[in-house]
Amino acid sequence: MNAKPVLVWFRQDLRLQDNPALLAACAAHPIVPVYIFSPKQDAEAAPGAASRWWLHQSLVALDAKLQERGGRLVIRTGDPLTVLQELLTQTQACGVYWNRRYEPSVVKRDKHIKETLLAAGFQAHSFNGSLLFEPWNVATLAAKPYTVFTPFWRACLGQASPPPPAPAPKSLRFTENWPHSMQLDELGLVPKITWWSGFGEVFTPGEAGAQAALRRFIKRPLLDYKEGRDRPEADGVSRLSPHFHFGELSPQAAFHGASQALAKGDVPAEQAHAFTRELGWREFAYHLLWHFPHTVREPLNSSFKNFPWGRDPQALRAWQKGETGYPLVDAGMRELWHTGFMHNRVRMVVASFLIKHLLLPWQEGAAWFWDTLVDADLASNTLGWQWTAGCGADAAPFFRIFNPTLQAQKFDANGTYVRKWVPELAKLPAKFINNPSAAPSAMLAEAKVTLGKTYPRPIVEHAFARQRALDALASLKQRAPRVDVA
Repeated sequence: MNAKPVLVWFRQDLRLQDNPALLAACAAHPIVPVYIFSPKQDAEAAPGAASRWWLHQSLVALDAKLQERGGRLVIRTGDPLTVLQELLTQTQACGVYWNRRYEPSVVKRDKHIKETLLAAGFQAHSFNGSLLFEPWNVATLAAKPYTVFTPFWRACLGQASPPPPAPAPKSLRFTENWPHSMQLDELGLVPKITWWSGFGEVFTPGEAGAQAALRRFIKRPLLDYKEGRDRPEADGVSRLSPHFHFGELSPQAAFHGASQALAKGDVPAEQAHAFTRELGWREFAYHLLWHFPHTVREPLNSSFKNFPWGRDPQALRAWQKGETGYPLVDAGMRELWHTGFMHNRVRMVVASFLIKHLLLPWQEGAAWFWDTLVDADLASNTLGWQWTAGCGADAAPFFRIFNPTLQAQKFDANGTYVRKWVPELAKLPAKFINNPSAAPSAMLAEAKVTLGKTYPRPIVEHAFARQRALDALASLKQRAPRVDVA
């Protein structure tokens, strides 16, 4: 076969298994695997610091897999269209294959790239390698996008089941005319400040690590996922989100993995369905981002544009550093800083604290998560913060204000999670570890806790903060009587 080569443009699909663009390309062509680092052109989707660490490791793993098969990854940086045009000339390739992305700036850019390549006589093929269902294929009877999750997911499940994941190609044919590639280190992805040293203790980036993580999850945490995912001290969550974001694992692989475990009788139905429902929330986030691209920066409920947010750099910094005086909040923020990850239940608590206790805008929290989470995903990050702020789709009402002390007592009653991440409180008994301000002074002394010194006093009192948030909501409703907060 003397077919001309094609470029396979890897983006957030850093895997060989179940990769539609790769499978379609190698079925008829020799390939040139390409990765283009383009933070300026990615705009709001450009990876934050923690994500860059993961990206570096994942590209190392992808390149190793390609080298095992006799190829390699061509790494470039710059404007993607310019780089692709250069590579098409240098390799005499006849086209470009890639898997779609859904971030607003990337969608606009990709459309221009496809139109330009087709007009120049090249092939330009894009595929769905990231979602179970495409955004334009799920709509209400009125042909509008869903903004409530339950009917959205019901509509998704009413469609044909997502196809099972396709295996990696048995063999790959590569170009004989290799272009120049940058060294990965030249991209400068790994942050110079080594706060990320703990990330590798928790995660193994790359396709092999993703597949191992899925097997581990199905074997144990999935068995009691519905209950276990709410307990931060337990290993009850999947921890698959960074693997999904970088495309080391397809959602189809996770969906069918859970479904197969259910069919074999290895997992109770309610547990498997609870997990696939969470995959549905990921889909919901992407569909919302596609239909409402402005929500990256602005609330979906436009009435919240007038919300009387405060400005308190000192309080924001205390939240970021895990020094709020609320142990569960501080434990979550410190887990985030050390591992690049935070338990989902705790994410809701710390987000609620920033928004409703400190009355700081949700965009501040979204920006911090974007820079510190290894699974920072524009769609999920936007949905999660707007959900907590009460201004997004199917959002929690703003007047639902988590009491972080009660949340800790409910979901970390023995203080196991807090002891791990706030070790200065470790010697306090369970009764007081989630509320050290209520502990007798003698008990604090015995535990070597000095409030205001070894551990901060609460930076805001809960009852005051709750009332302030409710007053802010009331003032918003007075300005805009029709605001929907339910």
